[in-house]
Amino acid sequence: MVITALGVSLSVTAQKQVSLFDGKTLTGWRSYQNKPFDSWQAKDGMLFNKGNKDPNVKHADLITEKEYGNFELSLDWKIAPAANSGVLYLVTEEFPASYQSGPEYQLLDDRGYPEKIEAWQKTGANYAMDPPMLDATKPAGEWNHTVIKVNKGHVEHWLNGRKVVEYQLWNDTWNQHKAAGKWKDYKGYGLARKGHIALQDHGGEVWFKNITIREL
Repeated sequence: MVITALGVSLSVTAQKQVSLFDGKTLTGWRSYQNKPFDSWQAKDGMLFNKGNKDPNVKHADLITEKEYGNFELSLDWKIAPAANSGVLYLVTEEFPASYQSGPEYQLLDDRGYPEKIEAWQKTGANYAMDPPMLDATKPAGEWNHTVIKVNKGHVEHWLNGRKVVEYQLWNDTWNQHKAAGKWKDYKGYGLARKGHIALQDHGGEVWFKNITIREL
């Protein structure tokens, strides 16, 4: 598209949505900090985490090889009963765990999780920061559709077609939330302007498919 304004021609190219998962291999992905792992596999067009049934499995979060700053991420996921996972973004690798650097879109069996959970732990939450505004989840074992939009610090979490979280990174409200909660002692949390997408390996089986991203 070419836009002409005040006699100046500007070329504007819309970024296309691209697939992050080919349905067959882990191409384009690796483990956080290149830790050894065998908990993730590509199976039947899905990216599958084995969970914690086998004590011999080596666990690690899975991250994209590429980093992203402003983007719209879309994916489908389902989770086993009592399972816990998450999709993290703006992740960097200077900390022991991915969640210490980047915000997390929480994935949880809200109805069947065996422990008491707070509102900021529920599915769709900006974990430990912003609880979901409404419950748009489908039960464990059913497919859910998630969209995460990040654009110049403005973030939206969508679940099954409904917006469940909206916040602004790095403003006064965000700084206050960080200082008052779980992340107060994690100085680097949420500060990166660009980083990896991460899929959390946190306990219980979880499946992902149709993982795409459009850079903004």
